[in-house]
Amino acid sequence: MSVEMHEEAICGWEDHPFYKNNLEIMEGAAREIDLDPNVFNRLAKPRRCLYVSIPVRMDDGTIQTFDGFRVHHNTTLGPGKGGIRFHPEVNLAETAALAFLMTLKNSLVRLPLGGAKGGIRCDPTKLSRREKQSLTRRYTSEIHMFIGPEKDIPAPDVGTDPQTMAWLMDTYSTNMGYAVPGVVTGKPIEIGGSLGRMDSTGRGVVYTIMEAAKRLNMELGPNTTVAVQGFGNVGFFSAKIIAGLGCKITAVSDVSGGVYNSQGLDMNALRDWIATNKVLKGFPGGDAITNEELLEVECDILIPAALSNQITETNADRIKCKILAEGANGPTTRVASKILHEKGVFIIPDILANSGGVIVSYFEWVQGMQNFFWSEKEVNNKLWEVITSAFSRVYEISESRGIGMRRAAFASSLDHLSKAMLLRGFFP
Repeated sequence: MSVEMHEEAICGWEDHPFYKNNLEIMEGAAREIDLDPNVFNRLAKPRRCLYVSIPVRMDDGTIQTFDGFRVHHNTTLGPGKGGIRFHPEVNLAETAALAFLMTLKNSLVRLPLGGAKGGIRCDPTKLSRREKQSLTRRYTSEIHMFIGPEKDIPAPDVGTDPQTMAWLMDTYSTNMGYAVPGVVTGKPIEIGGSLGRMDSTGRGVVYTIMEAAKRLNMELGPNTTVAVQGFGNVGFFSAKIIAGLGCKITAVSDVSGGVYNSQGLDMNALRDWIATNKVLKGFPGGDAITNEELLEVECDILIPAALSNQITETNADRIKCKILAEGANGPTTRVASKILHEKGVFIIPDILANSGGVIVSYFEWVQGMQNFFWSEKEVNNKLWEVITSAFSRVYEISESRGIGMRRAAFASSLDHLSKAMLLRGFFP
């Protein structure tokens, strides 16, 4: 890695498009609620950022050094909460932007948690199991002082999974000298994970779509077409659960490309194909399309569940859906949101649509702290209560003020968070 690339990896969050996009949305929402400018200034920057260098001995005997990050954006409401991402494009700027969104997301759904995020710049698909475990454990040791069940509770994100969280928990626990299941969520059930956690983000996406459909007098059934960009955990479970309601999945995609079938895709065949081939490419049940083409497929419901900045001002006018449910973080830019809103597209913003994961992560954390675990039915019912209550608050603001759902969501979140910040006061 050149010095220039290294500097790009660890600085520049102030000028990053994703972070600036969040700030611009927050500015609009701040005007809606007449937000105290001092609160705005505090929220405009992350509270603390940690960069770590992670040396790992690879299987060939060489030592490769990776860049790792952990950011606390705001912890007024409680411990930091946010995933850990393993991806080749991870950097401090993106991590700070995602931590920013976690602050707002947790406040929006009224969880006693702050916003945090972490990541390692790597390609997990090119790492062996041993290399990935070594990377996770060394990263955990480097950020050990930054995390803890009462300080900051990581979770899975892009490129990580329950096994990654198990390694993280074990490393932290080994350093502490005793088992600390509450340090991380998204763990396997056998070591303190929660039932219902694996599909919680996708389930939350579908719950918000159901609420939107009610407001639009739209029936979810065999004539409802759905396209899903990104077929990882969020995209897969979103598709599976909404297909269970009778809807027709006409297009899906992953990093290898997508597939389209106007008559509907066979979810079981898709699942079996991916289990065997690892990627969607070559799936015989439809026509091959690109990720970009999937976004422009005519459908009733579009679920972008991949990465940020997928829908911009360059393609927003070609989006042909009635409901846009953001399974990913920041898939739609501020300008694109305005274009879609003017076209009459009902947008369910990311901090609402994909909040199911952090809601059930909160449930897992509570269960772990109490050593008392709930049934999957209890978890799903509580998820429904929390996320639909948040949807109702946002929709009411959107309707009463005549503003889009994104600005309404930010306004609802900021109103709650600012009151907490003002009540706690300022420690000079």
